[in-house]
Amino acid sequence: MSSEAGRRASRRSTRSVTLAEVAEHAGVSPQTVSRAIRTPDVVSEDTLERVQASIRATGYVPNLAASNLASNRSNTIAVLIPAVSASVFADTVQGLDSVLAPHGYHLFIGTTEYSLQQEEATLRALLGRRPDGVVLVGTEHTPEAQALLAAARVPVVESWELTQHPVDSVVGFSNYAAMSALFEHVHALGYRCPVLAGQFAGGDVRALRRRAAFEDGMRRLYPGVPVRILDSGAAGVSLDAGRDLFRRVRSELPRADLIMFASDVFATGATLEAVRSGVAIPGELGITGFGGFEVGRHLVPQLTTMAIPSRRIGEEAGRVLLERIAAGGRQTGEARIVDVGHTLVLGESTVWQR
Repeated sequence: MSSEAGRRASRRSTRSVTLAEVAEHAGVSPQTVSRAIRTPDVVSEDTLERVQASIRATGYVPNLAASNLASNRSNTIAVLIPAVSASVFADTVQGLDSVLAPHGYHLFIGTTEYSLQQEEATLRALLGRRPDGVVLVGTEHTPEAQALLAAARVPVVESWELTQHPVDSVVGFSNYAAMSALFEHVHALGYRCPVLAGQFAGGDVRALRRRAAFEDGMRRLYPGVPVRILDSGAAGVSLDAGRDLFRRVRSELPRADLIMFASDVFATGATLEAVRSGVAIPGELGITGFGGFEVGRHLVPQLTTMAIPSRRIGEEAGRVLLERIAAGGRQTGEARIVDVGHTLVLGESTVWQR
């Protein structure tokens, strides 16, 4: 190996391959390599093939940071979700990616753990990467997070709830209306001692709106009947928490004939515990969930729930972002509100009681 080749090998072992090295390998100018990467349609087919072959041979990765400074675009979208472990939010992310990926956008994903303070910290970190847009689960934010979103001057889509005053745009549904519809359904079935169970002490504002719908429904349709609500507390949202809530209802509220869970996750854990403990569902006790998760369709008995089109939320959010970016990539001041609605799923975990 020549001394010059040795020096090149040494350089490549200690730092990234440069655009100039790709140009030398391909026998073209650095400007031609740049055009082949940025606007391949303006480069001849033969030149494009040579440049692409050299990129593969050298292992070159474009410097996106420098490209972003030149174009003021990062081709990334910041996405903040409560948790990556919940399949319902994974469906939303997949829907979002299915719309944005064909247009060259990539997702930066951060989690908030249902905490507005963590949302603010995660948002600050992701905005430091200069995304071309932001998608958040929820419409409630700290004042500091609101200020960050306004200062970012990029399209923002809030989701999984509705508001008439979004930061920029919102894609979701009314948690209050969805829970109210489910409550009226089970009331019509004849249940007389319903209990609500879930996590309500944390920062999940959407769960609090479901709780408010339950409380209002009790006052309207069960006047004089005590409002019974159990909170999973530190146990969070999990199958184990659902099992524990089921056991608590059986021991603390033995007259309850229906448990309405704030999430299908809780309802799934409770149904499995009922089977394990020999409690007949719905013969002895009815169970409902919320969300329309896939697992609910495979339970025995199948879960009665309020289904939310979680993937469609992501797809619609992606379309809104593309429209906003195409229009200049700024918050327009004109609210875009997309209501995806909700659908009652009549499972076997409830039955006519009268």
